[in-house]
Amino acid sequence: MNIPDGFDAILHPPARLQIAAVLAQVQDVEFARLTTITGTSDSVMSKHLSALAGADYIKLRKANSGGRQRTWVSLTRAGRKALERHVKALEALAAGLGG
Repeated sequence: MNIPDGFDAILHPPARLQIAAVLAQVQDVEFARLTTITGTSDSVMSKHLSALAGADYIKLRKANSGGRQRTWVSLTRAGRKALERHVKALEALAAGLGG
């Protein structure tokens, strides 16, 4: 079986796929909320966000809130398109398993 077009190794790790799926439904999400949703530590989340930002899939924004600096994350247009292609590739893989 061949890997379908659109399969994205950057988005494929479960936590990154969760992050992109959450971001696709909202304008932006605060860093701490993403760690709660994915069940990851701050350091693991930082690594995932760095990988996604390096691919231009997300945008990071720092803002002060309640006297503390917080990081907000949003999905870029490129990230949204990559997620859509990746989901279609996963659907094609699953369809190939049919029985």
